[in-house]
Amino acid sequence: MSISSHDGGLLLPPDPQDMIALPPAFGTRFMLFVDTEEEFDWDQPFQRTGHGVTALEGMARGQRYFAAAGVKPVYVTDYPVIDSDAAADMMGRWLADGAADIGAHLHPWVNPPHVEAVSARNSYVGFLPEQTERAKLEALCRRIADRFGTRPIAYRAGRYGVGPNSARLLEDAGFRLDSSVRSRFDYSRQFGPDFLGLPQNPYWTGPARALMELPLSTAFTGLMRGAGERLYNATRALGPLAGAMARSRLLSRVPLTPEGIPVADAIAAIDALIEEGVRVLNFSFHSPTLEPGHTPYVRTEHDRTAFYAWWDAVLAHLARRGVRAATLDQLLDAAQEGRRHSCQAA
Repeated sequence: MSISSHDGGLLLPPDPQDMIALPPAFGTRFMLFVDTEEEFDWDQPFQRTGHGVTALEGMARGQRYFAAAGVKPVYVTDYPVIDSDAAADMMGRWLADGAADIGAHLHPWVNPPHVEAVSARNSYVGFLPEQTERAKLEALCRRIADRFGTRPIAYRAGRYGVGPNSARLLEDAGFRLDSSVRSRFDYSRQFGPDFLGLPQNPYWTGPARALMELPLSTAFTGLMRGAGERLYNATRALGPLAGAMARSRLLSRVPLTPEGIPVADAIAAIDALIEEGVRVLNFSFHSPTLEPGHTPYVRTEHDRTAFYAWWDAVLAHLARRGVRAATLDQLLDAAQEGRRHSCQAA
């Protein structure tokens, strides 16, 4: 496969030859990434202290649920969680049992070295100085390796905050998959990345194209979904029009997450993504949501019951559509098989 002048950065649309051709036998699959992080008040400014790692019973219950459903989550895990003896011991048992994979998740404000000022702007690690991003990434990888005996190969930046150097740094650190790109979202007004126009399907990235990008999945649904991102962004510029179009079922942007997304909308999004030809549906949520009181999405036990009812309905719909769960290894192996076939055909 030839390498173009594209630098493989995560903020640029990939070249056509960098799109990953998964083998037909892989089918359409789904994966679950859990942003495994400390508990903190989402309504307060970022701070280095004042957080906890206490939602362990909720995490254990969630792991039992997904294991029984035949789903092997990827717990992309940040520094405070992996630094907790109780959390690391629990997750280490899941890893040893082959019931889960452990990746890396970087919240710069709580990840050493602590050299930058804590602020909203600096909460996107990819926009920190390159040496700071590299040092924080290496500290996190070393701590995960200390706990589990192996460095992580899957990554998601906290707040989806990859920047111009991130793909190269991830390749250098030995990562094989990134899942930080939140296609169809733009965080540039909050000092973060702009992912508009990036694909929903996986593609090779990084200078050597050794890093797979698996974007988080987001669908456009409604009667005008064919107009997609262009129309949605135009309506957002007109203030309340976007909300009115969503309420009238004309056009909605729906990410695949149980956090704030009604189950009927999630099912419509699954169908829309399958219709688009998306081969890997990428679900996600935050680990503190698994226990009441830590995120806006699960405040009470009733909310937690609704959280699992959402998954019951979504998993049943995926089964009806013939969409099976994929593991991290299965996806990586399928991508390499597709690459070999592409090279042979060239």
